[in-house]
Amino acid sequence: MDAAPGDRARSTPLPLRWLHAAETALLVAAVLALVGLSAAQIVARTLFDGGWAWVDPLTRALVLWTAMLGALAAARDDRHINLDALTRLLRGTPLRFARFVTFAFAAGVSALLAWYGWQLVLLDRESGTPAFGFVQAWHVELILPVGFGLLALRFLVRAFVRPQPPSP
Repeated sequence: MDAAPGDRARSTPLPLRWLHAAETALLVAAVLALVGLSAAQIVARTLFDGGWAWVDPLTRALVLWTAMLGALAAARDDRHINLDALTRLLRGTPLRFARFVTFAFAAGVSALLAWYGWQLVLLDRESGTPAFGFVQAWHVELILPVGFGLLALRFLVRAFVRPQPPSP
């Protein structure tokens, strides 16, 4: 019998549950801030013929953070975009091999993107490029190496873990 989603959550070690809860809370906060700031900016521009200069760059930063946090949540819950034609056709060892290859490839690509994201952070830190207000561009861009690094780690772990049966 398949495990219910709640059963899988309870089988997750407590520190990982805290990490998952923190990721989810940060994602929710970013989305709420993005929606709230965008709505406030629209109202300010429409009703008062003005707005805040810092809102547009902040919303761009929030879109980046929301995308990376959403990708992390999708990979965590095995709900990321994938082509599952092979998983429907293969069974046993060929399926495990195909999963290993695809997850190892995804981990490699994510690790490469983390490295290039880190290079971008170093470049913008050295140049002192501002993002908005007192926030530097490299502060905003830190999500790239961290997010892609965590994605690489999650995909690498998935490459070695036996697939769980799909939940109903």
